[in-house]
Amino acid sequence: MKTEIRQNGKVILSSTDDISIPMIFKNLCGKNFSGNNYQNYLRTVCQDIGVTTGTIEYYADNVLIEKGTIPEF
Repeated sequence: MKTEIRQNGKVILSSTDDISIPMIFKNLCGKNFSGNNYQNYLRTVCQDIGVTTGTIEYYADNVLIEKGTIPEF
C-alpha cells in the first residue's frame, strides 16, 4: 500500500511502509503533541519537508483517508 501526505494537491511525503505516513500525519495535525512541543515540532518539521499552515490530506492508494489542519506556528 502506498500512503501519502498531500497539501494543495502536491505530494509532500510518501511511503509504502504503512507506519510512517500515518504517524507523521497525526504529528502534523497535533494528535500526538500539544503545547510547546507541538509548536516546536511544526517549526522544525514543516520547514524541513515544505509543509505550510492550512489543510493537509492523508491518502492510502489514492483514496482520501483523512483531512487535517496545520495551524499557524
